[in-house]
Amino acid sequence: MAARSKARKRAFQILFEADQRGTTVQTVLADWIRHSRTDDRQPPVTEYTMRLVEGYAGHVDRIDELIKTYAVDWDLDRMPAADRNIVRLGAYELIWEDETPDAVAIDEAVQLAKEFSTDESPTFVNGLLGRFKELKPNIRRS
Repeated sequence: MAARSKARKRAFQILFEADQRGTTVQTVLADWIRHSRTDDRQPPVTEYTMRLVEGYAGHVDRIDELIKTYAVDWDLDRMPAADRNIVRLGAYELIWEDETPDAVAIDEAVQLAKEFSTDESPTFVNGLLGRFKELKPNIRRS
């Protein structure tokens, strides 16, 4: 698995854990960094993982607002937790990480959905992030 794919997977796991624990992603990120330094069995937290998590944290309200607006027939709270956090991470990378090509951000999110969620999730993630891609110029202006 490529380094950036691993970094995305870890970032997703951090977002998911924070969601489940009801705490901030910064708290969970700090826990992961501390554990990786004190336990050889824990994988290191790479710079790109930190960049994704911290970047998401800086846009969390806007990202959740976008999901609430464009996830047709899905309340954020009723959405499967894995899907919610995959879309959150994918939306951040798609909209605000300029060095990541749009197609890569979407494909990587779809791959996470295939690995961590339901059979219907890849289609849902692809469709919602595809909509965000279309709206990206307007989203970044607001």
